[in-house]
Amino acid sequence: MKIVVGLGNPGQEYCATRHNAGFMVIDELARRWEAQHWRRKFEAEIAEERSIAGGPVLLVKPQTYMNLSGDAVGALAKWYKVSAENITVIYDDMDLAVGRIRLRGKGSSGGHRGVESLISQLGADCFNRVRVGIGRPPAGWTVNHYVLSRFDSEEQPLIKGAVERSAEAVECVIAHGLAKAMNSFSK
Repeated sequence: MKIVVGLGNPGQEYCATRHNAGFMVIDELARRWEAQHWRRKFEAEIAEERSIAGGPVLLVKPQTYMNLSGDAVGALAKWYKVSAENITVIYDDMDLAVGRIRLRGKGSSGGHRGVESLISQLGADCFNRVRVGIGRPPAGWTVNHYVLSRFDSEEQPLIKGAVERSAEAVECVIAHGLAKAMNSFSK
């Protein structure tokens, strides 16, 4: 089994915010895979929908707030006996321009508190990452205000494209591994 996690915040007030880029990609994968059987388990919305490359894939949207995402993911990984190497995490990244995506393997959190929570709860940093660019805050904006804001009309097509490419990248990671996906999508 593989686990694909999109990081975000639960609730309608956070829907379509920059910080919910991970949820947007999970929603795109669910649409592509026709995932309809969502249920709640360990403070997460999950759907076990797809078999790619010989095994099932669990789509996960933690329903804790971003900074506690590791609680839900750690519990699911333990329950399903999935190691960190078989987990792919999708999240927003301010160090990438809106519309850019980047893949990587193990490493630090880069200051992303949701990723910090995952590293802490999994006890490992060797999960796959798909980083979705949300850009830097404009002058005078706090980081918190910025990540909880929505994309403007000029950014909408860029983030839509990034979400679609991120979903394709996740499918490539699952079917062919991180190295091939990085060669194809991290350019």
